[in-house]
Amino acid sequence: MAERVLAAVRTGPGVTELREFPMPEIPADGALMRVEVAGICGTDVKLYAHPPFADPVIMGHENIGVITKAGRDFVRRHGMQDGDRVFVEHYVPCYRCEWCHQGEYRHCEATDWRTNPDARRFGYTSAANEYHLWGGFAQYLYLPWNAVVHRVPASVSAELGGLVTPMSNGIEWALMDGGVGYDSTVLIQGPGQQGLSQVVACKQAGASLIIVTGTAKDAARLKLALTLGADHVIDVSVEDPLERIRMITGGTGVDVVLDCTAGAGVTPVLLGIQALKRRAGTLLIQGEMAAFPDFPVKQLTEKAITIKSARGHSYRACELALAQLASRRFPLDLLTTHRYGLADTDRAIRAVGGEGEADVIHVSLMPWLEDTVAVAGV
Repeated sequence: MAERVLAAVRTGPGVTELREFPMPEIPADGALMRVEVAGICGTDVKLYAHPPFADPVIMGHENIGVITKAGRDFVRRHGMQDGDRVFVEHYVPCYRCEWCHQGEYRHCEATDWRTNPDARRFGYTSAANEYHLWGGFAQYLYLPWNAVVHRVPASVSAELGGLVTPMSNGIEWALMDGGVGYDSTVLIQGPGQQGLSQVVACKQAGASLIIVTGTAKDAARLKLALTLGADHVIDVSVEDPLERIRMITGGTGVDVVLDCTAGAGVTPVLLGIQALKRRAGTLLIQGEMAAFPDFPVKQLTEKAITIKSARGHSYRACELALAQLASRRFPLDLLTTHRYGLADTDRAIRAVGGEGEADVIHVSLMPWLEDTVAVAGV
């Protein structure tokens, strides 16, 4: 095994450097994973442009790889050993707090970088911390005793497994938070990797009507939405989406609205409120806006709408996502559209953000895709 590990490090807003780190000494309760695929999502785009702190960070929180060195206690705790392909959740929980005891470790303070400056979370934690390798944009990833790992079924390739995070979010938000089930009618706003994953989750759950909205630049994605099971797609740049939704539903509206848009302001939320059925619909939002002037509270309460926030995924959602990928019921490999090596990390992140590449859905950063040369060392 090499003595040095190559990684792409965010060193400032929109700046990446290739650096070498020492291969860490793995304790008895830790492990080392050879990274095969690190997925890139919209959150990476935002944090790359506007880092929450100045420390150098190895980004990458959607990680698939093979365990190459597992300590004795790690094997006993996790049942994973050298040679196993695993999906690693980005949460690194404490397992002591109330949330962890409830199984809701995604709310644990030990992994919440927004409220805890010393939080541990893959893709978000400073590379200056012990073991350094806290992100998937590197050849290897360090796994502490409290890493949350899932065994990847043998029939799921590393690249297909790179879809576990968006797929698990789709399952969590649509089924567990939104309550989508048999005969549900659903509006999914935004046909990116999250929206398309929710199409699959809703279809699998038995939804009788799935409508997906997008814009003119989403033409290829909207076409893929139909392939994955959507019943109708709407280009909001050329059609009145509310009028079309009312026409499709016979004026009734939908049971659930899932907002997967990015940077669209208040428009998707307002459309969601209007598109929901007359009573007791559910609206799931990501809540990226700092403020919402003139929010229509009266309309919300008169229709008895429940608003829920989209926040990560649970262990169960990840297991269901892996089972979904292994089933091969849907052509989910079509979601993976672009591949990049470590040397092209900056280009890969910008591609997800809409710069330079066309028809990007899910991007796979593959640290071993090509040989690269480090330009800095630690």
